[in-house]
Amino acid sequence: MESTKFINFLESVVIDSLREHKVYRIDGKQEVPFYNNVDYCVGTGRMGLALHQEYQEQLKLVQEEIGFRYIRGHGLFSDDMAIYQEYQDDRGEIKVEYNFTYLDMVMDNYQKLGIRPFLELGFMPQKMSSGDQTVFYWQGNVTPPKNYKAWCELVTATLHHLMERYGEKEVVSWPIEVWNEPNLSVFWKDADKKEYFKLFYYTFQAIKALDIRFQVGGPAICGVQDEIWIREFLDFCEKKKIALDFVTRHHYTTEVPEMKGHYGYAKLSDADQGLANLKTTREIIDSFEAYRGLKIHITEFNTSYIPNCPLHDTNQNAAYIAYLLSRLGDVNESYSYWTFGDIFEEQGVPFTPFHGGFGLVANGCIPKPTFWTFRFYKELKGTCIYRSENMILMRREKDAYCGIAWMIGVEDIQKELEVSVEITEPTPKKYTLITRTVDEETCNPLRLWHNMGEPSSLDGKQKRLLKESARPFLYSCLIERAEDKLTFSLFIRENGVIFFELQPVKIISDRGYYYK
Repeated sequence: MESTKFINFLESVVIDSLREHKVYRIDGKQEVPFYNNVDYCVGTGRMGLALHQEYQEQLKLVQEEIGFRYIRGHGLFSDDMAIYQEYQDDRGEIKVEYNFTYLDMVMDNYQKLGIRPFLELGFMPQKMSSGDQTVFYWQGNVTPPKNYKAWCELVTATLHHLMERYGEKEVVSWPIEVWNEPNLSVFWKDADKKEYFKLFYYTFQAIKALDIRFQVGGPAICGVQDEIWIREFLDFCEKKKIALDFVTRHHYTTEVPEMKGHYGYAKLSDADQGLANLKTTREIIDSFEAYRGLKIHITEFNTSYIPNCPLHDTNQNAAYIAYLLSRLGDVNESYSYWTFGDIFEEQGVPFTPFHGGFGLVANGCIPKPTFWTFRFYKELKGTCIYRSENMILMRREKDAYCGIAWMIGVEDIQKELEVSVEITEPTPKKYTLITRTVDEETCNPLRLWHNMGEPSSLDGKQKRLLKESARPFLYSCLIERAEDKLTFSLFIRENGVIFFELQPVKIISDRGYYYK
């Protein structure tokens, strides 16, 4: 709950066990801290998936409706991208060459869609690796390089190629992250901290030697021993006098899933506990004088950390993420949702269009409810005048307002919320209220898919129906200022998210036209 300095008055009235009514009286001229960087970055699967047509269609939809600036994913140096090559010359010596054919295709497509890479350096090319340990269906090698000089040459050759193709000024603006979740032994052999620090040191030095303007960071860890890793990583960097550009970590918010068949069912954890953990990362960084105030990029976040959790496809996910997006900017520079779409193969090719994938978009280019949470936050412009656990309200230019309200459902409790808002000191007399609602009744393609019989292969008609069911419900009405107050109400069903706009309006009808 926000402190009283952010709120003029809040009155909460429980009508019955299933319905709650909250009244917010808000000073329209106040300013409340809120940092919204929702469109900075979004996640993807491995980079090679960008060669799929469906991948490009999903990303095109996401860019048209939301428009992210950066995209981050795994597998830049994995064998399916074919960058690192070895051959035997006439004297029988092993030589190295690089093949950028697929990399160029991927980057060209990103350029066309107006998105830049947030480069994650990994995984290890098999021929360069020191071992055979791999991760995922597509077998990304997670062992250190057998030769660090060769690894650094691969990194700098790739960056140099990109600079030649897309321009130095452009490419040095692409952030670079060294590896992915080295604190987990599945992603970095033995979760060897000392070896990761070695990898980071050599990689950082090589990139900066190529061009000092590159922004480089790490350690890209998840929430396992995260406090230990962050502290020891910064201690290492300080001793080596590494001028870090930013720190990266990941954030997931469910308990350990219960597996049934192809799927994992996970309960949401307390959102505020997770946010407190992120605040701890901020405090650790700020305890180092050399790194105080350093930017934190959350390069992956979602509810569940597995790509087959049905929660991801639900309205509950959308409402929960709405709350997180209202808070993640408090101590973090950016927060990248994992992922934009469901072309994703960590545990193999999915069997059905709705399979609990990470994506904002289901296969078939069907937006999930959480897609609209991001779209709504992208439209959240202006100065924040109110923020609570259920709503955020912005003052736009020319006496207009906009905001988002949400209601997170609690397991086994069917609850609804009515929000009444009073804004003091608006100037215009009459306003148009426009709402777009996403909830289990108005925007729930998962339910329609279930009622269709859960088909694994969608025909054209089924895709059209699912897309039709995946649109927010649009509503409008006229409201008038009463004295110095503008009052309106929102009714939010369980797991609902509502985007609302208040725009001054003056009706000037054509001669003889009478609407009623």
